[in-house]
Amino acid sequence: MTTDPTATLATTAPLAAGATGPLATTPHTAAPGARPDDGDERLRRWRLVLGGGEADGTGRALAGTDAAMDGALTALYGRQGQGGDRAGRDRSAGLGASAPSVARWLGDIRTYFPSSVVQIMQRDAIDRLGLATLLLEPEMLEAVEADVHLVGTLLSLHKAMPETTRETARIVVRKVVDELEKRLATRTRATLTGALDRSARISRPRHRDIDWDRTIRANLKNYLPEHRTIVPERLVGHGRASQAVRKEVVLCIDQSGSMAASVVYASVFGAVLASMRSIATRLVVFDTAVVDLTDRLDDPVDVLFGTQLGGGTDINRALAHCQSKITRPADTVVVLISDLYEGGIRDEMLKRVAAMKASGVQFVALLALSDEGAPAYDRDHAAALAALGAPAFACTPDLFPEVMAAALEKRPLPIPEA
Repeated sequence: MTTDPTATLATTAPLAAGATGPLATTPHTAAPGARPDDGDERLRRWRLVLGGGEADGTGRALAGTDAAMDGALTALYGRQGQGGDRAGRDRSAGLGASAPSVARWLGDIRTYFPSSVVQIMQRDAIDRLGLATLLLEPEMLEAVEADVHLVGTLLSLHKAMPETTRETARIVVRKVVDELEKRLATRTRATLTGALDRSARISRPRHRDIDWDRTIRANLKNYLPEHRTIVPERLVGHGRASQAVRKEVVLCIDQSGSMAASVVYASVFGAVLASMRSIATRLVVFDTAVVDLTDRLDDPVDVLFGTQLGGGTDINRALAHCQSKITRPADTVVVLISDLYEGGIRDEMLKRVAAMKASGVQFVALLALSDEGAPAYDRDHAAALAALGAPAFACTPDLFPEVMAAALEKRPLPIPEA
């Protein structure tokens, strides 16, 4: 069952904001038995959900903060021509065409709703009311709540931005990127460093470098029951991480409009991987053309502004470019991040994947790299990749380090359950 966005906001905001939240006029701590104001609170929430008018059936009037919240919701989710019970106000959707009215609305929702709800409302305003063009004005960018989705919108607009707005846009994008990098970098480096250590197996390890678990398993056939011991004919160990390049990673990113959040996260991860001396990282973005942004990996913001969200998709051409850059197949991981809606030559794309895998390349296909839930994708192409031993699945940013660690160690990928 789908839920109207207004209902979601009006009913979840109190829980999201806690006792001091915009709709929380009373504490929300559960107590034995019903509180005397439970019925009134429920009626208030339904009034905010239904939006007033004769048809809502609540008969509830709003005043003060509740009326202001209702106005902010109505501007975005109201229906033109619907009657209302707010004194002196017409019930009509829309924020008007002027930047000042939008700026006031943005300030209102940040006052009345928690950050997570503000981001949802901003996203809906861009989609439902066509406010994307207003983001070309510096004043608008300074007023919005920055998040991954806003960055995606800015990247799709940046070619059309006037010079006066571009610097403000870069500041907004950098703020989001820095927050993501701070959250993801430490764990990613630690996870992949461990994977690189474990993948560097040696046959004559020093005592302190022996992997006893693998050594015991490798020598079980040499068990002597009379002595209740195993004769370790072959020692298995791992070397210590060195400054030399051990693995190569190629991130091949679909920059079609639907992949905006994935492009943002992949750019951040690309910069983190590039900062590790033992991993040689290449980053390629594509639509119907292919752009190699490897030389910008020291700054993910530069990578993002080098993309051009939108357009068609030619996965085959992108994989051909990546394939041409591989010099050490057995030590290379190729990560294709795409919804697999191929506009190029399908059979050639699959042949390239098969050829890379046959040469020793670890091939990872991610349908999305984001927190947006189950993505839309081409199921036929996903099934064809799975038949080649390259299952395609959606991956959250928190899972990505584990996926990469498994690929580097050439062990089964931690595919989330559907």
